[in-house]
Amino acid sequence: MSLGLLGKKLGMTRLFDEKSQAMIPVTVIEVSGNTCLQVKTVEKDGYSAVQVGYDDKKESRTDKPSLGHFKKYGSTPKYKVQEFRFPADQAAPETHTGLDTFTAGQWVDVIGTSKGRGFQGAVKRHGFGGLKMTHGSMMHRRTGAIGCRSTPGRVWKNQKMPGHMGDVPRTTQNLKVVAVRPEDGVILISGAVPGAKGSYVTVRPAKKKKTAAA
Repeated sequence: MSLGLLGKKLGMTRLFDEKSQAMIPVTVIEVSGNTCLQVKTVEKDGYSAVQVGYDDKKESRTDKPSLGHFKKYGSTPKYKVQEFRFPADQAAPETHTGLDTFTAGQWVDVIGTSKGRGFQGAVKRHGFGGLKMTHGSMMHRRTGAIGCRSTPGRVWKNQKMPGHMGDVPRTTQNLKVVAVRPEDGVILISGAVPGAKGSYVTVRPAKKKKTAAA
């Protein structure tokens, strides 16, 4: 893995291609303020990586062990801290390149936490079609039978049922960096990315390289 960026999803807008005048939906991600906290080496830590922090927070909201770690490396406390690993034969950079990490036209993966939907039924959570809607069945949006009689006499593991929906890590792969705007501290990425407005995301170089035909 190479160096990535931590950021905050600000929302979506659209751009127009100068040549074709086609409309491109983009997600605006604020990435200014990425700070290199710690550089890890194979000799000292057993692997090569750089630890990056993003988004300042008050010292009063930071536990003492973490506060000591931030002060040790001359940084203010951060809300988001993440490591980016490198191959063992590749030394991690001493500083973070910031917005210069990505360029327009580059393919990236975006990792975020999906929107929380609370407790939902099987129709919304799994797309069930529901049962019949006539003759007083009273079973319109219910799950239906889930048992297995005598064998095995229990509910199967991973049975699709009502429950908590959303608020889980999700990765959207092969999104294109449409524009980088250093003056605004944002990058514009094509399409939608996981998470609600204001949520933290990680932008990394695409692991599965997009082919020219795609």
